[in-house]
Amino acid sequence: MRLVLISDTHAKHRQFKIPDGDVLIHAGDIMNSGYDSSEIRDFNNWIGDLPHTHKLVIAGNHDRLFEAHRSTRNLLTNATYLENSGVEIEGVKFWGSPAQPEFCNWAFNYKRGEEIDRIWKMIPDDTNVLITHGPPAGHRDWISEGSESLGCRNLLTHVKRIKPKIHVFGHLHGGHGEDHDGSTHYVNASLLNEAYWPTNEPIVFELDTPKVSHYGLLLDQTDA
Repeated sequence: MRLVLISDTHAKHRQFKIPDGDVLIHAGDIMNSGYDSSEIRDFNNWIGDLPHTHKLVIAGNHDRLFEAHRSTRNLLTNATYLENSGVEIEGVKFWGSPAQPEFCNWAFNYKRGEEIDRIWKMIPDDTNVLITHGPPAGHRDWISEGSESLGCRNLLTHVKRIKPKIHVFGHLHGGHGEDHDGSTHYVNASLLNEAYWPTNEPIVFELDTPKVSHYGLLLDQTDA
């Protein structure tokens, strides 16, 4: 199964050419302002034109309408939307959550510690592919390489419990890339950098191998 991994497009999705694969995963922050429903409609039309057999999407902290109005989910007709829920595809179990530790007054924010841990306890033990908006502590969870680790320690604890084959996330754009701990591949799939320029590459993950490939498939970097 070939997974195509993207995140944090912030209404600039059309500036990227997305490689083909079996399952396209978007790990949140579809929107820019978070309040303009036309961004969701355009995203839905765009993702509907992509050739992937399955398309999975979670919300992120910028996707305020998804939290404020549950009916917003109805606008996303061309993908499967996951919110603390899962789906099984060809025997592979996916689970997705928009939650992340609170920062300012964004969507899907939870206090670190017990409050956010209640979300992570919901993740089934047999999850193969975990999709969260925010990263776990210590894995691609920085604004710039070498800077402070900002990921969620509670989330890391549950990743260690579950040991999914891959954990996909975004949120902290500067952490784009992948690493692994011997059990789980961690992929920060943010397509925009910290300045919100579309400079990062979609990432392809071969679930059976496993193998990670980076694709330089940016259409246009001029409109930042």
